[in-house]
Amino acid sequence: MAGSFKPSKRPSSAREIKIMKTTRNLWPLGIFTAFGLFFAGMASVVVIAATHRDHLVNANYYEQELKFQGQIDSAARTQKSGATIAWDAGSGSIIIALPAAQLAQKFSGTIELYRPSEPRLDREFQLEPKADGTQTLDVSKLASGLWLVRAKWNAGGGKFFLEQKITVAGK
Repeated sequence: MAGSFKPSKRPSSAREIKIMKTTRNLWPLGIFTAFGLFFAGMASVVVIAATHRDHLVNANYYEQELKFQGQIDSAARTQKSGATIAWDAGSGSIIIALPAAQLAQKFSGTIELYRPSEPRLDREFQLEPKADGTQTLDVSKLASGLWLVRAKWNAGGGKFFLEQKITVAGK
């Protein structure tokens, strides 16, 4: 029995020690990372939703909806009258042309420059055409983008409404 003794194998170098170490399981780290990213994403969505500026197109949209049939009738009268709105991009001006016959009657009206994407940029002017029925507005300083030009006026007991979309190019 003297020759049956075998010494245990011990690593003799650092390289053999590294090989013998068991590898670490990465599943817990992956699961933790996935949940962490999910919660960070959800927190980001909540912050974005909470800080988003949400505004109605108009503050009194319900009242305007009730008056919409009157606006349709006014637009039909305007179409028959021949009134127009023209956009001159070169000079940056809006030209509103009304029938001169309406100016001889009792006349009052407004021009609204309406910016659908940013209500605080809306502008309103008095409709004061010259004797030939035209009024020119210099709008060269408007922010670029889509604008709605709305002209509303009363003449001879009738209500009139004209709307034109314009796109102001960037400066």
